Amino acid sequence: MSSQLSPRAFALPVDDWRISVAPMMDWTDRHCRYFHRLLSPRARLYTEMVTSAALVRGKQLRLLEHSQQEHPLALQLGGSDPHELAQAARFGAEAGYDEINLNVGCPSDRVQSGRFGACLMLEPALVGDCVKAMRDAVSVPVTVKCRIGVDDQDDYAGLQQFAEIMLDAGVEVLAVHARKAWLKGLSPKENREIPPLDYERVYRLKREFPQLVVVINGGITTVEQVQAHLTRLDGVMLGRAAYHDPYLLAQIEAVLYGEPLPQRDDVLRHIRPYVEAELARGTALKHISRHLLGLYQGEPGARAFRRTISEGAHLPGAGWDLLEQALAPCSVAA
Repeated sequence: MSSQLSPRAFALPVDDWRISVAPMMDWTDRHCRYFHRLLSPRARLYTEMVTSAALVRGKQLRLLEHSQQEHPLALQLGGSDPHELAQAARFGAEAGYDEINLNVGCPSDRVQSGRFGACLMLEPALVGDCVKAMRDAVSVPVTVKCRIGVDDQDDYAGLQQFAEIMLDAGVEVLAVHARKAWLKGLSPKENREIPPLDYERVYRLKREFPQLVVVINGGITTVEQVQAHLTRLDGVMLGRAAYHDPYLLAQIEAVLYGEPLPQRDDVLRHIRPYVEAELARGTALKHISRHLLGLYQGEPGARAFRRTISEGAHLPGAGWDLLEQALAPCSVAA
């Protein structure tokens, strides 16, 4: 087993925020993160958003389950009650997370009804109170993921004020989705596509707040785009591109850190012990294999790979043999 494909935690310098994978609801679960770690030993990985209420009031600490191989790993929280967020952050730190991130970017109606997500950009003072409470509760970094604005916030001033309040609250790292969000009238999917990207606004934020670590998110799909952003900013956070074409993570890792570029077949085979261990504890293959579908994106045999897994993973008794079967056309094509 080649060492570069063994999932392992890296003790990254505190200022290394160059590459990360965004928190994505229904996608970046623990199975997805383990797979992404095989492809990128150093990327910061984020959980799906977990509400502070689920942890504190719902006592759903099972939501914090993760593998030690996933580190460096951040827990993203959603909420707007400082006391509750502080307690949830404490649970996260005690569970071993390396960072606690506050969601101030999700525009969905469900999130708004709970008074958290992107709507909090309209209440920066409250966000500041939340961050202060969380920082007082834990010793790991407390970071914020936000938008460049919401609704009619069409100028830089709103983002500038937000950043100033975050700095006063002790935030050192701000991950910015370079689109504003419409709180009404657009679905979450449309909010990821319709509001125009404004990278220049994020660049300006970094110029005017050089002491702030600024990580950019939104519309980034290639190694070349990552490299270009890193000439202006501290980090790049990949979203759906990393999910649909996960091999992109390995390509970025090779460029940024000089890691050998693994073969896709090797990546798949190195997840076998994890898959078999999860199957033994009762996890259905479909919950793991759905995250693997994009591994051969753009390669010969990719369609057959996806079809074999999609058609077979939900069947009773589906196991590693199905993944070996799916791999066969790709290996022949290679």
